[in-house]
Amino acid sequence: MDTSYSDRGVRDASATVEAPDNTGAPAEDISMRTWMDTLEDAGQLRRVSAKVDWDLEIAAIARVNIAKQGPGLVFNNIRDHESTTGTRFFTCGISNKTQIRLMLGLPEDATDKQVVRHLKDRYREPMPPVVVPSGPTKENIVKGDDIDLWQFPTVRWHESDGGRFIDTFCGVITQDPETRRDNIGLYRGQVLDRNKIGKLLVPTQGWGDHFMKYSERPSENAMPVAVAHGWHDVLPFCAGSPFPKSVCEWDMMGAILGQPVELVECETVPLRVPASTEIVVEGWIDPDPATWEMEGPFADYPGYLGGKPSPKPVLQVTAITHRNDPVLRGALEGARPGFPSEDSLLCCYSWSAIAWNVLQDAGVSGVTDVWMPPVSTGVNIIVQINKKYRGQAQQIGTALWGTSMGQWFFKNVIVVEEDIDIRDWESVEWAIAFRVNAGRDDVWLVGPTFGSPLDPSTFPEDRSVPEYGSGKWTRMLIDATRSWEHPRNPDWDNNRWPELNKINPELEAKVAARWVEYGITPDYLTDEQREMLTMVELKKRLKEV
Repeated sequence: MDTSYSDRGVRDASATVEAPDNTGAPAEDISMRTWMDTLEDAGQLRRVSAKVDWDLEIAAIARVNIAKQGPGLVFNNIRDHESTTGTRFFTCGISNKTQIRLMLGLPEDATDKQVVRHLKDRYREPMPPVVVPSGPTKENIVKGDDIDLWQFPTVRWHESDGGRFIDTFCGVITQDPETRRDNIGLYRGQVLDRNKIGKLLVPTQGWGDHFMKYSERPSENAMPVAVAHGWHDVLPFCAGSPFPKSVCEWDMMGAILGQPVELVECETVPLRVPASTEIVVEGWIDPDPATWEMEGPFADYPGYLGGKPSPKPVLQVTAITHRNDPVLRGALEGARPGFPSEDSLLCCYSWSAIAWNVLQDAGVSGVTDVWMPPVSTGVNIIVQINKKYRGQAQQIGTALWGTSMGQWFFKNVIVVEEDIDIRDWESVEWAIAFRVNAGRDDVWLVGPTFGSPLDPSTFPEDRSVPEYGSGKWTRMLIDATRSWEHPRNPDWDNNRWPELNKINPELEAKVAARWVEYGITPDYLTDEQREMLTMVELKKRLKEV
């Protein structure tokens, strides 16, 4: 099949390629089970045989485990699911930095900046999927009256949740009816009945755009949906990443894995899913509000308990396919200081890499690093630049705010220069303290704009998705770079700012060589700390240091 990109920059879903004949080296087996084996071999998986409750207990265990940066957890003994179709539940598979580096094939000592840079580069090398005749996910095919979502150990995650949420760390697959491009997203879903899932569906999201197009079609306007539960964790990693709409998530999964994703046709919807998926739920969503049912509340990403249930679109399930002895995958939501969620590292690594590429594609010059702090889950972003022109920070803010990512992210944008470590809040705070003058346009407030309907700082009347299609945000830009509005000062070598207080490199080298002799502490500074102390390399680019 054709693998080229159209003039619009959107690859047609038919741009998958058929799997080659068995010639050459076979592709590595990719599935959630092989990923679990990788974690276990690295000491990053625990199989819990103690009896646990699907109602809040698994969630509480996951909360403590993630806070302690613990291993992946497979629960094998779950109340009410001792003899159901699914008896096992897997969580915390990419909830610590060691696991992320394993998934990316990076050494354990790779720095956060190196991880973001690696993803930034990999996302520039898309690898389209291939279509195969069948796979393990077809071992069991369930239709009609035999469909029963309660056969799988779905968790109730939070005390205020309106029920058991099955779609928490999966791939929700839809297709644009015009371009035929697939979207694989991570959208929550609550089990309402044996064959119904209530879905939060926001028009600005990838599948929300598809939904609006289907709703405007004169006939057959129900949208086909497939939900893939339990494949390699690269699936939720990419499904939960806000790629531009011109980017296909299958291609990004292949880029990370270094080989194409193998897809099979669904049974009752015109979509494709990974061939070795543990559980696939197929169905249709009707755009008619008369078919919607109450969904929620759900304690989502901001770290607050949910509000009230409201009518939501319903995924009417028409088939379930699954492997023998399937394992359901799920993840804890809602990060707060000291207690991250499984989204937290996904945010700071993948989302930062995507934002960096977005800025480059928008023509912003001089971006040297990007970081979305884990606990704020994308709402805050810090961008480091080599400052080249006045207004560079403002360009960054407007470039980010105008993207589809801006629905959930970038409420607050902070821009700093290269002498500021964007992963060290003390460093960022120092830049804000001594480089920001709010009365001289260093702080921008922009709005109202579209924004997250789940952000509790958004007033209730501004959160109605059915009425407005979005929430409402006023956004903030903090330009914590050295202002070029300052006059040049002859006392500062005709620079706009005084030099930074640093140590002469020769003196620092002398201290380093004699550190053991001093007998103060056994270890000296790291190479990065030595550079920040002397700024040998940085002063070649920035006169003010």
